[in-house]
Amino acid sequence: MKKIALVTDSTADLPEEFRKECDTHVIPLKVLFREQEFSDGELSSEEFYERLEKAEELPRTSQPSPEDFRLLYSKLLEEYQEIISIHISSGLSGTYNAARLAKEKIKGKIHLVDSKTISLGIGMLILEAAKLIREGLDSIHIVDRLNEARANLETFFTLDTLEYLQRGGRIGRVHSIMGTILNIKPIIRVGDDGIYHSYGKARSQEKALKGIVEAFQVLSRGRKHIRFGVAHGAAQQAGLYLKEALENAFQMPVSIFTQVGPVIGVHTGQGTIGAAIQFE
Repeated sequence: MKKIALVTDSTADLPEEFRKECDTHVIPLKVLFREQEFSDGELSSEEFYERLEKAEELPRTSQPSPEDFRLLYSKLLEEYQEIISIHISSGLSGTYNAARLAKEKIKGKIHLVDSKTISLGIGMLILEAAKLIREGLDSIHIVDRLNEARANLETFFTLDTLEYLQRGGRIGRVHSIMGTILNIKPIIRVGDDGIYHSYGKARSQEKALKGIVEAFQVLSRGRKHIRFGVAHGAAQQAGLYLKEALENAFQMPVSIFTQVGPVIGVHTGQGTIGAAIQFE
């Protein structure tokens, strides 16, 4: 039997080539446009943002059920000795709790990790876990190292509008007063508690992106950076701008450049640009 299976959920926004490279099993969340339900991945990001722009009603999302997790875990334990399962912040989704409920019903070694982050923040932890599995570490030491990595992970993003966070109920500790009216672009940090916090604001997208780079530079003082990723929601040019700015600032290439998937996109909307950096 293989030793350790790596599991995450579709909010990690890992491109397909990285899923394969990391041998990662992905359980999808779902997006509902009125009566039409799509598992995350059935709709491409491009198709999703086209639908979102035309939608009269904000789509909804739903997490995997404990039974969905039980079926996946049971199948994997026929082939693997253990499972490490890394998921979207429990402060933003019930996905982690569904995994926990499934674990309680299964006899087998399943190790759950609450990423306390979103999107490519989770992706950074997946890359770290895959590296440690390849190095032959046992699961207990891998989980310990992932907890350390999580404490040294920073995730920031900016939005074109706060409308989607407000309507989706994921506003966290982000102050929305007058932001949309004044066309102010928020700079949002995913905190250690796994929810959104206001970090700053700017009067244009370009200034917000520069603010993200400056925030990373401040937080990197005295710390060595290992890898970083950039993701955007139907805003490729702005995403490329942030990618280039971070590469210049940190003198290293981006590890992942991708598009924010449908489930996160429901709550952030078009024009989202963000990045995650893992430090030692």
